[in-house]
Amino acid sequence: MASARAAGALARSAFSRYGHFSVNGRRGLSASAALLARTHVNYEVKDNVAVIRINDPTSKVNTLTRQLQDEMTEVLNEVWGNSAVKSAVIISTKPGCFIAGANLDMLKACKSAEEVSGLSKEGQVMLEKIEKSPIPFVAAVNGTCMGGGLEFAIACHYRVATKSKKTVMALPEVMLGLLPGAGGTQRMPKMLGLPTAFDVMLTGRSIRADKAKKMGLVHHVIDPLGPGLKDPEARLIEYLEEVAVDVAKGLAKKTVTVEKKKGLMQKVQDAVLGIPLVRKQVYKTVTQKVMKQTKGLYPAPLNIIEAVQAGVEKGPAEGYHVESVNFGKLAMTPESRALIGLYQGQVACKKNKFGKPEREVKSLAILGAGLMGAGIAQVTVDKGVATILKDTTAEGLSRGHDQVYKG
Repeated sequence: MASARAAGALARSAFSRYGHFSVNGRRGLSASAALLARTHVNYEVKDNVAVIRINDPTSKVNTLTRQLQDEMTEVLNEVWGNSAVKSAVIISTKPGCFIAGANLDMLKACKSAEEVSGLSKEGQVMLEKIEKSPIPFVAAVNGTCMGGGLEFAIACHYRVATKSKKTVMALPEVMLGLLPGAGGTQRMPKMLGLPTAFDVMLTGRSIRADKAKKMGLVHHVIDPLGPGLKDPEARLIEYLEEVAVDVAKGLAKKTVTVEKKKGLMQKVQDAVLGIPLVRKQVYKTVTQKVMKQTKGLYPAPLNIIEAVQAGVEKGPAEGYHVESVNFGKLAMTPESRALIGLYQGQVACKKNKFGKPEREVKSLAILGAGLMGAGIAQVTVDKGVATILKDTTAEGLSRGHDQVYKG
């Protein structure tokens, strides 16, 4: 979601052909001065493609902070104001992370529901401008793409993702007592259909790149590259950018199409869900399941259902309004504050407080391939450590082996 300061830029939008943000940005800097001032977002033009790169130098992950969002606004100003740019790519140069979501400290600093709703509305406006942009946008996703990050990606016209183990997509706001507040409750049903959209938003489950492609969240996936002269992660990001730029060129020339052909089952589902009585039954069934699981103690799932229903039944304007209002109300609830505190506590506990070890761990042996042993093996392998897994039986070892490989 965009920052409060971005609201002024949005209000002063003055692009003649589209009504984009002010060309010179909110501070009136020249292009070169703005380039020097930016630290989180920058871009370059490659063969008429604007490659917008995100990297928060102050954090291990990219989150939608005020500074990142302000800089993104400035970059979008310049891209839309450059007649030589025919398409754009948004990519993160941070290893293992696209955008991990909105900055929680920014939300916690808000003093009222109206203030949080304002952030939601600003995010909705920014992403709607990308969605309706006269030039196509390609989201190049590698690593964590969650919450506002996924909302950012689905506002783009085309999505390319790596099949890296680190690439996961999710809308986990419900786990924090919130809802997707930058248009997610409105775009997901159109993209995935009501049943799947509800499943993604009400469970907050993580989705791998292959699964995302089958669902329709992603248009194209690429395999990670093997060892080479460069660091594998850095080379993967370069390769992803190359692929995304080629796609962006194709979109501009109309040699690449965005629309995905629907199968017979999808067509049947769309036809059935076009009947108001069927949709009414879907809302009722989903609400009943939520009440059975939560006993009515968690307001976020019911607010998600309300926002989706408003958009589908009353149109996007009402849907976006309900989404932003509900987002603000939920952020002020004790349930959300407690869940955010619990999440941040878990993150703090994972941090290494003991410093760098005297000797690098190059190999690890684990006795017992049960649930715990296989879990330890899985995270160890992901860290690039040579791992030996032992068990008393071949069957037990086989189960542990399968658990590690399935992730």
